[in-house]
Amino acid sequence: MNTKFSIATIADVEGIVDLCNECFFENTDKKSAKDMFEKTKNDPNQIYVIGKIDDKIIAHTKITIIPTIFHDMGTYAILNHVCVKEEYRRHKIATHLLNEVSKICKEKGCISIKLWSGNQRKPAHACYREYGFEIFECGFFEKKIK
Repeated sequence: MNTKFSIATIADVEGIVDLCNECFFENTDKKSAKDMFEKTKNDPNQIYVIGKIDDKIIAHTKITIIPTIFHDMGTYAILNHVCVKEEYRRHKIATHLLNEVSKICKEKGCISIKLWSGNQRKPAHACYREYGFEIFECGFFEKKIK
């Protein structure tokens, strides 16, 4: 499958929201997503990568680049909302998406890429392992701020 990967623009936000709402059973509002995209579009450390087939967004992830002052940690990237539209899965599109992400992260000086993925996403985990990601022996903690 000939997937064209690029950095998302404001024109892509609705397609990203539709895909992520479908893949992650979310209910993200398109207007608030566009507002947030507009607020962060000039931040070089906030990068939305999309894959398109026939001008339709079928793959997506968001890269957040985190520069640190710590030598061993260095600059690293965190990925979230890594997804491929269901009917396009099992065609190595996620692998090609991760190749694009790796290229961008290398250009940004990252020494590692991290991601989180829900426990129920077993096929995605297999893809990540095959790509070379390793599971850390730790938990992902969250505290809601009210």
